[in-house]
Amino acid sequence: MGQGFALFAGIASDVIKASAREAEALGYSSFWVNHPGSTDGLAALAQAAGVTTRVALGVGVIPLHTRGPASIVDGVRSTRLPLDRLLLGVGSPNPRSLERVRDGVAEIRKSLQTRIVVAALGPKMCRLAGEIADGVLFNWLTPECARRSAELVREGAAAAKRKTPTTYAYVRMAMGPAGLARLGEEAARYAGIPAYAAHFERMGVKPVDTAIAGQTPADIRAGLAKWKGAVDEVVLRAITGQDTVDETLALVRAAKPA
Repeated sequence: MGQGFALFAGIASDVIKASAREAEALGYSSFWVNHPGSTDGLAALAQAAGVTTRVALGVGVIPLHTRGPASIVDGVRSTRLPLDRLLLGVGSPNPRSLERVRDGVAEIRKSLQTRIVVAALGPKMCRLAGEIADGVLFNWLTPECARRSAELVREGAAAAKRKTPTTYAYVRMAMGPAGLARLGEEAARYAGIPAYAAHFERMGVKPVDTAIAGQTPADIRAGLAKWKGAVDEVVLRAITGQDTVDETLALVRAAKPA
């Protein structure tokens, strides 16, 4: 199983650079940032690209309903992200999510030769991702649910007679009292989003139950072990108390690949 490390795109530049360098040095297979409305994830990811040479670079994910394919292509080109290392994540909420993702992926492919990763929450999007994507990014789910979602992706790929996309799971990770408190805040925020509320109800769990959390590196390793075999790659989204370099590097090291 591959292992990625992920950060909030709006975090300080020195944290992104230090974490990306350390993740590559420790053997992580990918380094990711998100794409929140207030921050350009592609620009943030370019900071990681500038201090690394091997690790794959993911943005998870750009919402197609607020940033269209042409703008995404322009953003990738202007930031000079290396296409051979890029994992370009896109997604869309309802309404018209399936149509928007299908059309958006097709449009981006006309201009960029890179791997496109589709964010998939529900069954229909999982199948669509299997039909059109190079990778599929799951979010806020348990290993058991990830296995079921991956099967839907395989069904979509088989129906389209194409290779099954790589499956990724975006898993929140926190360590220590301050990190755990912030994880609780993040979980509560997502529980208030209707699409995610329905997602958690389908799984029968609370948002925080999908995270890898504990007081020590041993707790982190134990939580990570539960994901073995669930997906092709688990992407660990760091949640810390103050977003400092030291806190973040402690998480990079606590979950370092075997």
